Amino acid sequence: MIDLHNHSLYGIDDGSRTYEESLEIIRGLSDHGVTDIFLTPHYIAGTNQASPRFENTNRYNYLRAAVRHQRIPVNLYLGNEIYIDRDIEKLIRFGQLKTLGDSNYLLIELPMSGEYADYEGIFLQLIKDGYKVILAHPERYTSFQKDYNRILELNSIGVLFQCNLGSIIDQYGKEARKTLIKMIRDDLVFAFGTDIHHVRDFKEIDRARDILEKYYEDDLGRVLTNNPRSIIA
Repeated sequence: MIDLHNHSLYGIDDGSRTYEESLEIIRGLSDHGVTDIFLTPHYIAGTNQASPRFENTNRYNYLRAAVRHQRIPVNLYLGNEIYIDRDIEKLIRFGQLKTLGDSNYLLIELPMSGEYADYEGIFLQLIKDGYKVILAHPERYTSFQKDYNRILELNSIGVLFQCNLGSIIDQYGKEARKTLIKMIRDDLVFAFGTDIHHVRDFKEIDRARDILEKYYEDDLGRVLTNNPRSIIA
């Protein structure tokens, strides 16, 4: 599995607090079948979760070297989970934000309500300018749970969707699970991520995959590995 959404870059946001915790998370994910991880710390402009790219890169390089030294068989890539903002392109140019790896893919989140003025227009402009927009965990946004058409509308303009593994095991509530199942049945999920912030029971990953296999049958590898592999390529 390739983990497309992960908060184990230490000391940056509300995720991993220490270098040691980061290594414990990465080792645990590796033990449960994760081969590649996109480290996606929050970037929320105007808050204390707006660490600039150079600082993230320094910690990323240090962590990647430690993973190699300890022979943990995981490849790390740097990105951001970007809180929706009209200045995303400008922030990329000024070295504040990071696309996923060295790609043109952006992982973007909305408020948990799913409400933000003209988010569709912002996505359209980014797509027009050559970026591929991936919306983080759409199944969790309350307005999307109430109005599934919002997801269909974003899909129609080319937005991709990253869903959380935990949603299929009720980690975020029944409505998130229901919405995810609809998306799976409509083949709208581009990729999954753990969205992991701290050390937890990694057996949850195995349990989630077991349930997803019932929906995807022999095609689960497409959303767990093949699609996100295209970002690395």
